[in-house]
Amino acid sequence: MFRLTLLFPLLWILKDVGCQWHVWVPRDISAMTNSCVVIPCTFMYPSAVRPYRGIHGIWYFGQPYPQLFPPVVYKTRTDVVHESYKGRTKLLGDLHQRNCTLLINNVGPEHSGRYYFRADLGGANMYTFPDFAELKVLEQPNIDVPEEIVSDESLELTCYAPGNCPDMTPEIQWMYTDYLPDPEFSSDYVEEGNTAVLSNTLTFTPRPMHNGQLLGCRVFFQNTSLVYERLISLDIKYPPRSVWVNVSSEVMEGGSVTLHCEVDSNPVSKISWMFGEQELLWDTAANLTLTLDDATPANEGVYTCVADNVYGVMNASLYLTVKYPPREPTVNESMIVQEGTSLYLHCSTQGSPAPTLTWLKNGELVGTITADELSVLTIKDITPQGDGVYRCLAENEHGRASSSLNVTVEYAPVLLDESKCTVVREGVQCVCVAMGNPEPTVEFYLPDLNVTINETDTRYSFYTHTDGHTSTGMIKLREKGERVNNGGPAVNVHCSISNVYGRQSVPMELQQEKKYMMAVIVGTIGGVAVIAFIIAAVRYVGQNNKKENGNPRHDVVLENPALYYSAVKKDKQNLRKKVGEDGDYQPVGSLAGLERQELNYAALEFIGARPREGVLGQGDDGSNYSEIKAK
Repeated sequence: MFRLTLLFPLLWILKDVGCQWHVWVPRDISAMTNSCVVIPCTFMYPSAVRPYRGIHGIWYFGQPYPQLFPPVVYKTRTDVVHESYKGRTKLLGDLHQRNCTLLINNVGPEHSGRYYFRADLGGANMYTFPDFAELKVLEQPNIDVPEEIVSDESLELTCYAPGNCPDMTPEIQWMYTDYLPDPEFSSDYVEEGNTAVLSNTLTFTPRPMHNGQLLGCRVFFQNTSLVYERLISLDIKYPPRSVWVNVSSEVMEGGSVTLHCEVDSNPVSKISWMFGEQELLWDTAANLTLTLDDATPANEGVYTCVADNVYGVMNASLYLTVKYPPREPTVNESMIVQEGTSLYLHCSTQGSPAPTLTWLKNGELVGTITADELSVLTIKDITPQGDGVYRCLAENEHGRASSSLNVTVEYAPVLLDESKCTVVREGVQCVCVAMGNPEPTVEFYLPDLNVTINETDTRYSFYTHTDGHTSTGMIKLREKGERVNNGGPAVNVHCSISNVYGRQSVPMELQQEKKYMMAVIVGTIGGVAVIAFIIAAVRYVGQNNKKENGNPRHDVVLENPALYYSAVKKDKQNLRKKVGEDGDYQPVGSLAGLERQELNYAALEFIGARPREGVLGQGDDGSNYSEIKAK
């Protein structure tokens, strides 16, 4: 009845509208199932029409035309109504007051639809109004949810319950709000078009974590068992808030690796795998997997997973390391340098992990070991000893590789200690040994004669030999020259050595002269001792023969002492082998004297010696043994 008080002022206004058939009903009205609903209604008819036998009314459901036989909801003349409305409907308004308000109790879903009112003033004055009230019977309360709910923006959710049943006042409660951040609640009661709606608004700021959470609205009527609930799932829109990728990965060269990316966003994002500026793979999904087969060092680098939706962009990156053994190092080209030059030998390579670089020279470690992809070996003021093969060795846990270069050091010739002059049988032999690069040229110079010797002539024997960077020159002076004060031969020879970097001339010294003089003296003394021993032995034998034969003493004369000379000479040669450096070398200063001493052994005479029986003289046949005659 609370609606009727609102209709009376409207009726007085409608009286002045004019002589027209007109009805006013709410276009939309709602009610909870099993509750009641009041449909407000006011009608007008032409002023010229006089009701005959009162005013009657009929409510139809679904259709306004009687000839189509629509279900009768309520009829004032009889109680004949559609079976679904029996005992449920009641006219609350007074038709004589032009109030056609209808009450429907215990409504159900089958009662949802359009309701039409027909006025019957008697006779031919009957009129079905085309305007209708559409009833919606609700099994759940309505929740007004915004079309778009965006994270971190304030959100209002309103739950509605119809209040069109005068005997039943609804109450509204929100469910599952405990997890919401600082929720606020506000209630309102709205009457519009003679319909009433009770609402309750929930206000909070959603977060991405609330996406998919359930919220509920409960409507109940006090003093009844009627309870109505509705649940909604929050669809919170938010930009990508987390992009997860593998931790930085490692793969061996030639192997396979899988890169995985997962994105938390709503709606789902477009996911792209990027390598530098290159997009390798993309899809609109919650995750995306990139597989790399037969990995090479070119695949090493930063891979980025980019997630993009209409609310924002987010990305995450990882570093992919491709492990592989060192590549063959790159080194300088082989080089030829001059002594004193400073060198910088570069070695570079690639490997993962970064290899260690080691410089070796002729197999020996030089410089320091570098844990990098570049190593520079610095050689300050290189010397001839720096000549050789330099090798750069690159190593890591997966293998090794190396490259080499030759460093050739060119330098001016240097005279070696082996250079000397010595006395040989034919005269004096001089040997000059020099080292240089390019190999030096060796010449001999005789300043007394102002002669440069570099070829063989009748007077000088010249010989050269080259072995690598070493050159050897040798001459033999066939003439011994004049004697110096000590009786030895005079030697004045210079060795001249040269190449493109320099020339020098060095006097040659006569080596080991005192040693040979001592050998000759010792040899002479030894020879005299041997001869004396032989003479004593001969005399002893002669005396024994004399005693045995009892013959008078005879003198034995050694006319040809060649036999004894041969024995002495043999000892003398043995001595020479002991003191000489080789068979051709002779001591200086004693050679002529030794020859004269040999002549002293040419004739020996044994006085009083007797000839041995059976010994015949053989001096005439040219044998090496002289005849021994007794005097």
